[in-house]
Amino acid sequence: MNYKKNLAKKINLKNFKIHELSKTFIVAEISANHGGNIKNIFKSIDFLKKIGADAIKIQSYEASTITLNSKTKNFFINDKSIWKGRYLFDLYKKAQTPFSWHRQIFEYAKKKKLICFSSPFDKSSVNLLEKLKCPIYKIASPEIQDLDLINYVAKKKKPIIISTGIADIKDIQEAIQTCLKAKNNKIILLNCISSYPTKLEEVNVKYINILKKFSNIVGFSDHTTNSLAAVSSVCLGAKMVEKHFILDNKIKSPDNEFSMNKDKFEKYVKAIRNTEIILGKEKIDKKKILKGRLKTITRSLFYIKDLKKGDVLNKDNVKSFRPGIGIKPNLLNVFIGKKLKQNVKKFSPLKKKHI
Repeated sequence: MNYKKNLAKKINLKNFKIHELSKTFIVAEISANHGGNIKNIFKSIDFLKKIGADAIKIQSYEASTITLNSKTKNFFINDKSIWKGRYLFDLYKKAQTPFSWHRQIFEYAKKKKLICFSSPFDKSSVNLLEKLKCPIYKIASPEIQDLDLINYVAKKKKPIIISTGIADIKDIQEAIQTCLKAKNNKIILLNCISSYPTKLEEVNVKYINILKKFSNIVGFSDHTTNSLAAVSSVCLGAKMVEKHFILDNKIKSPDNEFSMNKDKFEKYVKAIRNTEIILGKEKIDKKKILKGRLKTITRSLFYIKDLKKGDVLNKDNVKSFRPGIGIKPNLLNVFIGKKLKQNVKKFSPLKKKHI
């Protein structure tokens, strides 16, 4: 099935349009980086608006809606992640953005004219976000296999960002099919590695080229610790980049280790914007760019000897040199063998009227 043909080529948000020729939609992910204080989210919104980020994203769940309050071994994290040694409920209790904060966050972002949206993790969080007029939803990487949730979100007819961190091709296909069945084709697929932080050798930014086969709009969910992967993704056509942001690394947060503070995030945004400038356009007017400099850096044909009327031009008496004030050197062979109809001076430019 040609999914790409059936998916939208443009995602329209109130303050932003995402499409093939748009600038990169830069999203700051707050996640657990509020440190239990809603004022940190307000301060984040102020700063992110100032430095030119396009949106702020939160996560909509509470510990009781995403896991069970159990201290059995099934709920104990015993892997190689940065969260090893914790119980799931305790982790999510610390990381959650309380539902009671949501309205204040959305209203403050609206006041500051910064797009605010969220990742819902169950139907109750979707219902809450609908009341707050959430403009776009993100399906987090681990939720790509929760087709019931995807279907519920898709039926809200809002654009959907789907992260592919744990997904194989079948997962991606099933997620898209679920959205299309719900008559929602406004999909952005994100390249993502669900490793926190992601090592450079794990990133595989080129996977974006695979995602392009499924969706017209692709992006990158960044869990690395610098801007290299994001810049690379933009070079490959990413139209959305999402990065975890923290006001200050002193804030105690489960996501601190792979989040960027104010100084780093500002440089991150600038790196992406400068990359967009460098990429430019496929069609360029080089004459316009080099206006005033072309004469100095190009060549033209000059006489290197004093010549008289009747002399024949050859490669010993006519050569190309800078500046480019006359006949271009690619026309040299047109004039070789021609006779002069007047005397010419050494180092003067060759002109058609001389022949």
